[in-house]
Amino acid sequence: MKIKIDYYNDKGSAFVQAKQKALTSGKSIPLSIYRKLHSHVLSMIARWIPVSNLRVLLQRCRGVEIGKSVFLGANVILDNAYPEHITIGDDCSIAGDVYILVHSNPKKHFSGLLEAYVDAVEIKKGAWIGIGSIILPGVTIGEYSVVSAGSLVSNSIPPYSVVKGNPAKVVTTFPSDLITHQ
Repeated sequence: MKIKIDYYNDKGSAFVQAKQKALTSGKSIPLSIYRKLHSHVLSMIARWIPVSNLRVLLQRCRGVEIGKSVFLGANVILDNAYPEHITIGDDCSIAGDVYILVHSNPKKHFSGLLEAYVDAVEIKKGAWIGIGSIILPGVTIGEYSVVSAGSLVSNSIPPYSVVKGNPAKVVTTFPSDLITHQ
C-alpha cells in the first residue's frame, strides 16, 4: 500500500530534520535519532560481514521481515530509510550488489511531477534475485521467480517466471512442477 511522505528537505541541521521525522512518526526526538543510527550501523555491518546468516540476522534487527533459509549476498542494500516495508519469503536467494528500495523521496521542486512515497516490496518464497539487480518500490516478486543479473524491476513479477532487462520483462515462464522442493 502506497503511503505519501514529505518531500526531501535538506534545509536545517540534523537536529531539525530529526525533529521533523519525530513529529511525523509520533516518536520522541531521541528515539528517532537512535532508530536512524541503529538502522544505519546495522545496515553498514550487514553489507560487508562475510557470512550470509549474520547478514540476515542484522537485517532482521533493522526491521526487515525475512523468512527461513534465506541467502543475502555481500553489499545488498535493503532500503536504508524504511527497512520495515520489505518482506523476503523462505528459501530466497539475493545475490550481491542488489538494491531493494521501498521509497521515493524527491525534492519539493518535483512535487508537480513526482510523488514522495513509501510502497512495500515483497519477495515471495523461493525467488532468486541475480547480482546487481534493482527492485523498485511497490514490487512483488512471485514465488520461485528469477530476476536475471543486472535487471531493473519496476513492476511486479508473476510466479514461476524469469525476467531480465531494464526495465525487466518476462522472458519465460515455467510450470511449478519443475521446482524441486527440499
